[in-house]
Amino acid sequence: MTANLVPPVSGPRLEIRGLTKAYPGIVANDRVDLTVQPGEIHAVLGENGAGKSTLMKSIYGVVRPDAGEIRWEGKPVTVHSPAHARELGIGMVFQHFSLFETLTVTENAALALPGKPDLKDLAARIEAVSHRYGLATDPRRAIHTLSVGERQRVEIIRCLLQNPRLLIMDEPTSVLTPQAVDKLFDTLRQLSEGGCSILYISHKLHEIKALCDSVTVLRGGRVIGTCDPRQETTATMARLMVGAEVQTCEASESSVVGGPVLVVENLSKAADDIFGTDLEEVSLTVHGGEILGIAGVSGSGQQELLGLLSGEAQARAADSIRLLGVAAGHLDAAVRRGLGLGFVPEERLGRGAVPGMSLLENTLLTAFGQGMVAHGLIDEPVVGAFTRRCIDEFGVKCIGPQALADSLSGGNLQKFIVGREILQSPKVLVVAQPTWGVDVQASAFIRRALIALRDRGVGILVVSDDLDELFEISDRIAVIAAGRLSPAKRRRDTDTEEVGLWMSGLWPGAGGDAERDAEGEVRHVA
Repeated sequence: MTANLVPPVSGPRLEIRGLTKAYPGIVANDRVDLTVQPGEIHAVLGENGAGKSTLMKSIYGVVRPDAGEIRWEGKPVTVHSPAHARELGIGMVFQHFSLFETLTVTENAALALPGKPDLKDLAARIEAVSHRYGLATDPRRAIHTLSVGERQRVEIIRCLLQNPRLLIMDEPTSVLTPQAVDKLFDTLRQLSEGGCSILYISHKLHEIKALCDSVTVLRGGRVIGTCDPRQETTATMARLMVGAEVQTCEASESSVVGGPVLVVENLSKAADDIFGTDLEEVSLTVHGGEILGIAGVSGSGQQELLGLLSGEAQARAADSIRLLGVAAGHLDAAVRRGLGLGFVPEERLGRGAVPGMSLLENTLLTAFGQGMVAHGLIDEPVVGAFTRRCIDEFGVKCIGPQALADSLSGGNLQKFIVGREILQSPKVLVVAQPTWGVDVQASAFIRRALIALRDRGVGILVVSDDLDELFEISDRIAVIAAGRLSPAKRRRDTDTEEVGLWMSGLWPGAGGDAERDAEGEVRHVA
């Protein structure tokens, strides 16, 4: 299988000299230099807030630099807009998706292509590209019905349809399974061999070592060095990125496990749309003082289960979900929070936080029960104190409580959302994708915070596509596949190979037959 060939060019594909971009209170990029050669896979590495995404958005025409020069295939250019970038041959996969929720996969792809493509023909092209590169996607589905992992595939496919000469990828594997990551890497190597240049942002240092030819490291908006990742260890790259030794999260097992705090019994629910996943007799128990991890290929029922646990959707039977001994299947999200439930959704912008609202306002949305409202009036000093405490204790880099949620880097916004829930002292915490797109230091911080919360007797349910993460923090691990949940096993009694097999729906007593598609996903058949 050969990727489309990119017309050859003499000299660099992209050159950036002295690029500077400042926002109120912060210089995001400070005289950045960067060179990318034809066919090169070039990583840009840095902590959350180091300026990586701003640099990529400058190249793609989303923001206008304050100073500096961009040279495209040897010629100076001012990239006026993403449409102009696509005309030049630049494609970008965003960390925070730029998809229209109410449109289908095909309609979203059409918006990124010139002219008015025939939608039937485009749907066929999407199916061909998705099968060619192992990114299974149904072009008929509406975006709002897709999980985060499935949306990531749509963003990647939409870019590949443009046949780019430079492909920018911002955390493309953050919610992909190991099988899907391997297939994506095969895709990127094919594109590289065909002459396409790739700018690759990831906090997963082992991925950079496996995939990339060179690395540019940003710290505080400045280039502080370059290296060949094949000649480095993950530890030396982390040290270069942070400027100090990176603290790790030491795996530990819960020493004191209490009684059940969240019990789910025979929970079944038909999907709300034809493309969703039906939940079939899901049962689980989370005890106080333990972390139960749930693994699974994206789109296997995680979205539906999380909606029922959070209260965004109601179960048919009230006692199919018991929260701290209370039948809660029919209770809404606010009542469940009042009982002691904390919740971190997988989608940060739009679900975990409202993009155009300040951190103060986003604090109020879920922490209003912390003495912030009295007699129908908002106590602004209490809201402000809570927000500042969250910023300080969780190391959120921002200009302060008035910062808009969408002005924060992905990792800093995640630290804020996780911190906001932990500081409410929940008795049960449900967390989806806790370290999606978060740098190595912040990931370790969040994982340590979850373990510390567990050690205070809180029952925690973690849903994650990252098996390394689950094996690092979980006391027990279960797998969801095609809407069914496996038995949970103690972490020390299983391994990634067994969990990977279970992700195909093949655990003892699963029942029925299973078919694996090219993604490693499972469809149960009669």
